[in-house]
Amino acid sequence: MSTATEAASEEIHESEEAHDDHDHGLSDFGYIKVALLLGVLTAAEVLLYFVDTGPIEVPGLLILMVVKFWIVVAYFMHLRFDSKLFTWMFVGGLVLAIAVYAAMGTSMLFWTDPAGCDLSPNLDC
Repeated sequence: MSTATEAASEEIHESEEAHDDHDHGLSDFGYIKVALLLGVLTAAEVLLYFVDTGPIEVPGLLILMVVKFWIVVAYFMHLRFDSKLFTWMFVGGLVLAIAVYAAMGTSMLFWTDPAGCDLSPNLDC
């Protein structure tokens, strides 16, 4: 009986060592580098918003938003080190959110009548 207990104890000890060796994340310096990168991207977003860049403002802000979303999800939520299924779930949610945003944006631009009035009840048109 003691040999079975010793064997089970060795298996548990080996699995704990294997789990301790598994690196699940970045070092402290790695997280500082990621935070600095996010700070630079945020500064770029603010600059893009306040400087008149014309038609590239909104697409540029959306691209920066997606890049920052990916960095936060990948490193701070550890999806870079987890199963790809979780990554695809977050990407699917992001794609859905962008699609809803785009659909709402088109409703403000294209859903008008030919006279130039919106479709809400308005007596002045």
